[in-house]
Amino acid sequence: MCGRNQVEHHHIVSRGQAVYMINIKLNIKPVCIEHHKGSKGAHGNREVDLKYKLEFQEKLFLLFDKDFYSEKEIKEKLETNINEVRKITKKMMFYKEGYKKEELIRRLMGGRIYGEQD
Repeated sequence: MCGRNQVEHHHIVSRGQAVYMINIKLNIKPVCIEHHKGSKGAHGNREVDLKYKLEFQEKLFLLFDKDFYSEKEIKEKLETNINEVRKITKKMMFYKEGYKKEELIRRLMGGRIYGEQD
């Protein structure tokens, strides 16, 4: 944060990209109004939006450090409830080992993995 007093909550992965991410705390970045909706903010500057998404994606890859996860493990990692996890995993393939890490992160990122070239 830049130190300004008024803080808004920016959803890194927006409602339009993944409505199931709205209640996930990790997806919320506290920012001042200017860094949220202004020309230097995620809603006014594509580069800032992409920067926030890449930071979030990197955090997810560090958080999910093994190949497969159960619903319970996802719930614990995301600090959420089982209903929120089921919204996330609803359209995902479940393997005998659990949900695949990369598919999970892709889903958490709104259906894509971001790269430096974006």
